[in-house]
Amino acid sequence: MPEFLAETCAPRGAPGTPVPSAADLARAAGQASGPQGPVRFLGAIAVPEEETCFWLYQAPSAAAVRAAMTAAGLRPERITPAVPIRPPPPAPGPPAAPRFRQHQAQAAVTARSARTARPDPGPALDD
Repeated sequence: MPEFLAETCAPRGAPGTPVPSAADLARAAGQASGPQGPVRFLGAIAVPEEETCFWLYQAPSAAAVRAAMTAAGLRPERITPAVPIRPPPPAPGPPAAPRFRQHQAQAAVTARSARTARPDPGPALDD
């Protein structure tokens, strides 16, 4: 499904202007989903210095994104198709031992070393 980047103006210090929560945005996206396909809110990035906020959606069309954003109380200035570039998944490796087991193993080695270490009795004294 295509992804879209939407841009809104986010004026600095605009008192009384509530910002929708991620849950509100996801709910509005679900309500804007239609027969063409679902609309999913993927995340947002606010850039306060630039008074801008970028919103990432997965949707069948820019019109579906506009409907979702409008339902959430946002006014997108621009919506453009976006191409996601994400890091590759981590390479599979050997399963790591849980930390508590590593700690237990180290404690056992330390205890074993303490039991086997005998104090040096020093030189033998002749009676």
